[in-house]
Amino acid sequence: MIKEQIRDRFFKELIDDNIIDLFQRNMMPINQLMSYYRCAIMEVETKFKVLNEQFSLQYDRNPIETIKTRLKSPESIAKKLKKNDYSFTVESIEKNIHDIAGIRVICSFPEDIYLLSECLLQQDDITLVEIKDYIKNPKESGYRSLHLIIEIPIFLENEKKNMKVEVQLRTIAMDFWASLEHKLRYKKNIPGEEAELLANELMECAKISADLDNRMEKIKNRIVKSR
Repeated sequence: MIKEQIRDRFFKELIDDNIIDLFQRNMMPINQLMSYYRCAIMEVETKFKVLNEQFSLQYDRNPIETIKTRLKSPESIAKKLKKNDYSFTVESIEKNIHDIAGIRVICSFPEDIYLLSECLLQQDDITLVEIKDYIKNPKESGYRSLHLIIEIPIFLENEKKNMKVEVQLRTIAMDFWASLEHKLRYKKNIPGEEAELLANELMECAKISADLDNRMEKIKNRIVKSR
C-alpha cells in the first residue's frame, strides 16, 4: 500500500491529473505492449547467448562477460511522452519511444563489440533502425558505448509483431565508468566551479579507461599471435 502511494505521488509529479486519467485508461493495452517488449528482450538476449556459445566452441573464448536487460517503467514512458509532447497512446509509444526494451552487452575487448554487433545485424530477422557509435565518437562527457536500435519479430499466438529494442555494447571499463558517472551526475547542490572540476576529472578518467581498453586488447592480440 505504501509502495503504491509513493508510486502514485511520483506519477503525479510527472504529469497532470488529466494526463494521468488518460494514461490509466490505456493501462490494459499498455500492459500488453510491455509484455511484447519483454518477449523482444528475451529474443535478443537469446541471440547473444547463442553467439557467445558459438565463439566458445569455435575459438575457445567468450567475448561476452555479462548481459543486462531492462524495461522502461510506465512512469518513465509517461515522462518521456510529456517531455516531447507526444500523445499518450499505445501507437504513440511504439512509434516515438525506441528504448523501452533495453539490453546491455558487456564485452571483454573493444573489437568484441564490433564483432558481436556485426554478427547480430547479419541475421536475417534483425533490422537496423539506428546506430550511434560513441566509441569512435565519444560524448562530450567522455561516455563511450555502441548503441543500436534494432527491430526484431516476436511470434504470438496468431500473429507476428515487430518490436524495437535498444542494444548497448560496452567493455567492462566503459560500463564501470558509465555506471559511476551516472550516479555522480545526479548528485545535487554541487557549486558551478566544483561541478566543472568534477566534469574535467571524469573526462580524464574516461581517457584512462579508453587507454586501458586499447592496451589490454593489444596484450590479448600478442598472446594470441604467440600461440
